[in-house]
Amino acid sequence: MIHNLAITTSGVPLDNAEKALIMLHGRGGSAQDILSLSQHLNVSDFALLAPQATNHTWYPYSFIAPVDQNEPYLSSALNNVEQTVQQALYSGIKAENMYFFGFSQGACLTLEFLVRNGQRYGGAVAIIGGVIGKEIDRSNYKGDFAKTPIFIGTSNPDMHVPLERVHASASILTEMNADVTVKVYDNFGHSINQEEIDWANKLVFR
Repeated sequence: MIHNLAITTSGVPLDNAEKALIMLHGRGGSAQDILSLSQHLNVSDFALLAPQATNHTWYPYSFIAPVDQNEPYLSSALNNVEQTVQQALYSGIKAENMYFFGFSQGACLTLEFLVRNGQRYGGAVAIIGGVIGKEIDRSNYKGDFAKTPIFIGTSNPDMHVPLERVHASASILTEMNADVTVKVYDNFGHSINQEEIDWANKLVFR
C-alpha cells in the first residue's frame, strides 16, 4: 500500500503564515482528530497541515518490528511527511519556523522523519513514540538540530512504546544537538494529558 497525499489544512492560510505546524495522527486516527488538538496549543498564528494516512494507518506492524515488515508503507509515510514539509517550504515558510506534533504512531513517524532530516526547526512534540525499527539503525540519521526544542511525553508502562526506546530516541536526538525534554507519567495510559500540552506550549510553542 502506498499512501495517497491528502493534506487537511487549518489555521492561517499557508501563503499568509510565517510559521507552520505539521500534525501526524496515530493508528486508527485521522487528520481531523489531530488537528482538533491545535485548539489547546499556542499556534493561533500558524498554518496547520495534517496529512492523512491511507486506511488510517501509517504502517501495519509495531514500530519496533523489523523495518522490512513495515515496507513499503513506512517509506511512503515518510515521503508524505517530506512532501508536506516541502509544500510549506515552497510557500515561503522557513525551516526554522517549521514545527511538528505527533501522537503514538504519528509520534514515531515524526521522530523517524526528524532523525533522518536533522536541521534547525522551530520545534517538535512527540507524545508516546520513538525512532522506528527492531534495531536502531543510525546509518539513516543525519544532520544537526542546532538546539531545536523537542518535547517527548510518554506513559510508563505503555502497551505499544517501551520506555527504553523513548529514552534511546531522546539520547540520539540529544547527540544530534537537539534540546530534548522527556516527561514520563506512571500508569497514565496511551493518551495525551494536560501537563504534556502545558509542556509543549512552554518549551516548543512559546
